[in-house]
Amino acid sequence: MSLQVIEDFLNTVDERSFTRHGEAHVPGERLTDPQALADWLADRELAPGGAPVQMTDVEATIALRTALRQALVAGGEATTALRDYPLVLVPDGSGGLRVSVTSGRPWLGAVVETVATSVARGDWKRVKLCAAPDCRWAFYDVSRNGGGRWCTMEICGNRQKTRVYRERRHGAS
Repeated sequence: MSLQVIEDFLNTVDERSFTRHGEAHVPGERLTDPQALADWLADRELAPGGAPVQMTDVEATIALRTALRQALVAGGEATTALRDYPLVLVPDGSGGLRVSVTSGRPWLGAVVETVATSVARGDWKRVKLCAAPDCRWAFYDVSRNGGGRWCTMEICGNRQKTRVYRERRHGAS
């Protein structure tokens, strides 16, 4: 699993509430029921075999997503978000070791394993929530120094810089 899937997972809740070009974003939850979760998992080839997805699976999935988003707000420390998922090292196919977790829900195990591995590699610190309070979209910071603050400079960065400019001009007059 890639961090792109983790980014998609974090964005299954849309907190954006800004208006752009006269159209208002409507915040919403994509994982509203077992079928919505099953569809999201199938689209990413994470669908569990066997038993159908239940409402308790949706609740556990949302709880992990919420914990990961809260970890990003708190400065990116993922250990608190993963505390309910004990990690173990297991042999991989090449004679090395890999991180594994048994959560009873294979897709949650894959998410936890990917986040834990990205923390160990140092990649997790580049997964961020947009600094715009009316956005909070999760994104992977590709800036050279890792100091990106907005999901897109063209939208959220521009809105913030325009807001600051207008406040400065208004204060000067």
